[in-house]
Amino acid sequence: MTQQAVKKPTLVDAAIPVACLIVMLSTSVYLFGSDSSYGANQIALILAACIASVVGLKNGHSWKSIQDGIVDSIMMAMVAVLILLAVGMLIGTWILAGTVPAMINYGLALLSPAVFYPATCLICAIVALSIGSSWTVAGTIGIGLIGVAQGMGLSVEITAGAIISGAYLGDKLSPLSDTTNLAPSVAGSELFPHIQNLMWTTVPSFVISLILFSILALGADSNVTETELATLRGTLQDQFHIAWYMLLPVVVLLALAFKKVPAIPTIVIGGLTGVLFALLFQGEAVARLAEQNRSGVLAQVQGVWMASFNGYVSNTGNEMIDSLLTRGGMSSMLNTIWLVMSAMTFGGVMEKTGLLTRLVAMMVASAHSAGGLIRSLIVTCIGTNVVTGDQYISIVLPGRMFQKEFQKRGLHPLNLSRNLEDSGTVTSVLIPWNTCGAFMAATLGVATGAYFWFAFFNLINPLIALLYSYINFKIIPLEDFDVSSAELKKP
Repeated sequence: MTQQAVKKPTLVDAAIPVACLIVMLSTSVYLFGSDSSYGANQIALILAACIASVVGLKNGHSWKSIQDGIVDSIMMAMVAVLILLAVGMLIGTWILAGTVPAMINYGLALLSPAVFYPATCLICAIVALSIGSSWTVAGTIGIGLIGVAQGMGLSVEITAGAIISGAYLGDKLSPLSDTTNLAPSVAGSELFPHIQNLMWTTVPSFVISLILFSILALGADSNVTETELATLRGTLQDQFHIAWYMLLPVVVLLALAFKKVPAIPTIVIGGLTGVLFALLFQGEAVARLAEQNRSGVLAQVQGVWMASFNGYVSNTGNEMIDSLLTRGGMSSMLNTIWLVMSAMTFGGVMEKTGLLTRLVAMMVASAHSAGGLIRSLIVTCIGTNVVTGDQYISIVLPGRMFQKEFQKRGLHPLNLSRNLEDSGTVTSVLIPWNTCGAFMAATLGVATGAYFWFAFFNLINPLIALLYSYINFKIIPLEDFDVSSAELKKP
């Protein structure tokens, strides 16, 4: 039996699954609102994957080939899935250990509403630059800052936007960041010239973001009185042993990240440090979390075990404290993992059947100038983030597809690597079913749609990159590229 020849997909073939996905996701949001990510979006993604599979079968792809594409795509997300589970454990154990309550307690004492939003953005940026991981920043300092915002009665949506804006500055500029290393390696440029070139778009974006957060902070009034704040801090101190050394698990985790220990062992060790601190300093809190009929060592074991898989449950009677601290555990990440796997299924089918490549080829063909080519790259990276649900694919696939075209048109590889970051890296967190958007929503407890308009850095950065493409600013010609050293020639 001869195998059917595989036909190249047409533009209509490629557009049908994407158009259907957009319609279904729009309907999902209309019908279910902010709850759409709890199942409705997943169904939309799976149905869109089915439609893409039918198109692929029509063009001669076998089901086994399509299935292999799905498996390969999901495998790419497995590290993200394991990190999600590890962060869920970390949040639960850090609450039980008193680490998160201590962060909230000291934050309420030290930060004021008048500077809270820009200070949050700046703190997260400094830490992210030091360790190169936006996910680690959000999963550690971020959850504490969200708690402080809730305690002060400030907007958690703006706070989440400030956390993400600061965290993604590090994800773009830190030499320890995986995306900062990935983009130049795909484009054919070198790391430090790439970081130097990124400053042209990143610094203005971040400065504008800080100004906007400062303006929002000027109009921010805490709706919590000094008496209520004192009550909140008193309740935290009644429920947990609060001391400066409760923050040591944060120091341990950040030190491991700075030493470039891989993400999964870093977060797991951070979570286990939380378990140790809970057993050493929070015996009463651990016993309260365990079943009432347990006592002694068994109660301690059961308490930390429950915090790891099901998170911490606060029953103080203070509604604000209970909402702040009832969270975490690996089980809290299962819906997010469902969303990520659904997105990767759709992305895997689109890539394996050549539908995604066809869409990218259209974008390259439609660009008739250097600025137009860069604009096509930016749109393609954002579109790839939407279609595949993965930040790395949005850097690697467009990077490979556009590399030869940039060379053909006499454009320096640094143009490609900078714009891959200006679009692929920063916009991933703005898409609810993308691994980054799903992670931030699950970790910070704020829906992607809720923080979207306040992630100023992530919104402004692609716009500045687009502006540069229109005015031909900092578009470096290929003759300024020394192939032997892969660095910019000095003037």
